[in-house]
Amino acid sequence: MTTYNGHCHCGQTEWTVQLDDPGHILCHCDACKMLSGGECTLNTLAGKNDIKITKGKLGTYDYQGDSGNPVHCYYCPNCTSHVYHHQTVMGDKIVIRTALLEGGKKFEVAAEIFGKDRLGWQPEVAKTFPGPPE
Repeated sequence: MTTYNGHCHCGQTEWTVQLDDPGHILCHCDACKMLSGGECTLNTLAGKNDIKITKGKLGTYDYQGDSGNPVHCYYCPNCTSHVYHHQTVMGDKIVIRTALLEGGKKFEVAAEIFGKDRLGWQPEVAKTFPGPPE
């Protein structure tokens, strides 16, 4: 495992996360488009115990995911950068926002999820799943 440092847009919140495979998973779901204001979010999976908040505190809110189960969102309360999400359907795994990690620009795209919701003009760039990974 490799440790990566992350920080929000305003710098009020910082964290470290340990990752086995730091490749981006592009999520095209409608919730991610609404949260990011863009065509997708850049993510990877980690264990709940693999992230440590080193500066600041996170705000939280919940919404209902496509599975019908709660999704807990953790974000900087000042600039609202989303640090990670915990989809209860995924057990002890969390979804880390890779674009907020130092070195994240160098990560390769590993997969795309919710390809069924990809914008029509956006090309497929990796193995794509129509919904969440199977």
